[in-house]
Amino acid sequence: MSEVFTKSMARNIYYGGSLFFVFLFLALTFDTMKTLPQQDNRAAITPQVALGKRVWEENNCIGCHTLLGEGAYFAPELGNVYKRFGNSTEAIKAFIRSRPANGIPGRRSMPQFNLSEEELEGVAQFLKYTSEIKTQNWPPNIQG
Repeated sequence: MSEVFTKSMARNIYYGGSLFFVFLFLALTFDTMKTLPQQDNRAAITPQVALGKRVWEENNCIGCHTLLGEGAYFAPELGNVYKRFGNSTEAIKAFIRSRPANGIPGRRSMPQFNLSEEELEGVAQFLKYTSEIKTQNWPPNIQG
């Protein structure tokens, strides 16, 4: 059993492994490109959704909240808040509207942004849109 590991054996393993992983990469790319169009919901982006995204960015909501797992972990996940609030944009708007002006003493709380009715509707529609994104069951629980 004194077989020696030769240069040609090493080369064959290298080329064989490289070829295998190139084929694996191509197969996974093909599969992804086949399934992505089924997950696309860009047609659901309305002017209200775009306004809500703009309000979201201007008020730095991601500085406290996560959206589909991205952002800060100071406040709740908002990728599924539409479902948590009973599939109601009115409940989302009422919650945002009800925030106290100076916060709750001794607790972390969402500030009052004094958004217009149009901006509130935009944020609610944006959060509804994000809840409809096919995330393959992410986040794993309803609380985010």
